[in-house]
Amino acid sequence: MNNVATYLPENQDEVRNRLYQGEIYLLPANEASLTLTDAVLVLIRESLGDDFQKSHEQYESDDFFQRIGRLRKRIYTSEEFQHLTEVVIESHDFPVEEQAYDPTRLRVISHKGHQNPGAAPIYYGHRDTWYSNPQAMITWWIPLHDVFPEETFQFFPWYFDQSVKNDSEIFDFDAWVAEGQEKRIGWQNKQTGRTAGYPQLRQEVSGETIDVIARKGEVLLFSGQHLHQTRKNETGKTRFSLDFRTVHLHDHAAEREPLNVDNRSTGSSLVQFVRPGARGSGVKNVP
Repeated sequence: MNNVATYLPENQDEVRNRLYQGEIYLLPANEASLTLTDAVLVLIRESLGDDFQKSHEQYESDDFFQRIGRLRKRIYTSEEFQHLTEVVIESHDFPVEEQAYDPTRLRVISHKGHQNPGAAPIYYGHRDTWYSNPQAMITWWIPLHDVFPEETFQFFPWYFDQSVKNDSEIFDFDAWVAEGQEKRIGWQNKQTGRTAGYPQLRQEVSGETIDVIARKGEVLLFSGQHLHQTRKNETGKTRFSLDFRTVHLHDHAAEREPLNVDNRSTGSSLVQFVRPGARGSGVKNVP
């Protein structure tokens, strides 16, 4: 990918500063990231079979949805996967005791999934911060198999520090989780996509884009401030990936973070992030 760094500076403060300024990193797979991806793939194969990227053809829609929901819940709430997530964080020299993190989520983008009206929010252009996430939040994205631009997402880097028209004011974190903590994991109720309010980009954008291409287990790091959008997947295969988010607590407290240019969401997801030493905080109450 053009304009993407492939190694981290040795100084951790510099790494975070660069991320807060819009730098994007695509880092090689390492033992920690491959251990995490392989552990998830064991569960996926148990549920969906070895040819899991074709699983959308093998199961009825409701059955497929329920299987994915069970996988998401197990991965998000399991202390085993929280530990594996912490190992990935530490392996990139982010001191885990200085972070709060949102546990790992399984992301599934089906072939022609954009044709399902209930899945429309997945394809909205957005910043992660529009979901009541801290300005200092860093997103970690890890593919479970090799991926190519036509099945991933793209960044609009010119808008990193430029405001865009959006309706992020519709999103309040407390209201979001009031009806059920399951929304933190991903949809467990098929009607969620039809009834919930999801913030989205409300204008056309132009200029340079960065398309995501990555190998299994590589780690993509970017600021939650980045404007990006999932692409419509018409590859004939379902795309599987993982992501989690970290917030450096001292940076957050000191407002060492990207300038908020257009986020009007309210509340804060940080109150339910996991903090090492208090394992399970904000996680075990998921139904």
